[in-house]
Amino acid sequence: MKTASLEGPVSRYLNRRLSEPLARLLARTPVTPNQVSVMGLLAALGALAAFAVGQPIAAGLLIQTTSVLEAVDDDLARRRGRTGRFGALFGAVLGRYADAAIVGGMTWWAWAHPGPSGPQPLVVGLAALTGFLLVSYSRARLETEGYRALLTGDAPFAARDVWLLLAAVGSAIGQSYWTLVVLGTMSYLVLVWRLWLVYRQPRTNGGGLRPQA
Repeated sequence: MKTASLEGPVSRYLNRRLSEPLARLLARTPVTPNQVSVMGLLAALGALAAFAVGQPIAAGLLIQTTSVLEAVDDDLARRRGRTGRFGALFGAVLGRYADAAIVGGMTWWAWAHPGPSGPQPLVVGLAALTGFLLVSYSRARLETEGYRALLTGDAPFAARDVWLLLAAVGSAIGQSYWTLVVLGTMSYLVLVWRLWLVYRQPRTNGGGLRPQA
């Protein structure tokens, strides 16, 4: 689950206004945080379906719903005291599937409705999805290696809630192609920035990096 220090501005100032009341309501029911994670994936798959049937505005709304449900998952887990490793891993895995569904839908829309789009929408979509997955992997690796403090330096630029809001708005206005270009560029800039931050860390006598406290 996310912590406040790594929470993006969209989640903090927008999503929480919806997620906290929903979490309070769900806390009175048998619904679990893992079930909310599944709902988030279903919303992303719904966005993919909306793109397929030519409803980009509905797709944009469903993309933002995915983001809100991720916040509900976090809030409900804290209320239930279920912030264990399995829930975090389960949510992260479903989140990557959700990313693939969203980017896949945006890519299909850009390919099927070229309009003023640039060249090779399939390549742009694949590059954006690769960037999404690498940003997620780099975050997990930094946390595992003890460099979690470095992640606070790239928020909100690297926050997934910001990216999902951009994807939602870009999709709703029919600009999936250029939104994918922006999101893909952002993802690779985040990767370069994180590599640079780790490279600058002091080294131990054994040649390895010394994790921050």
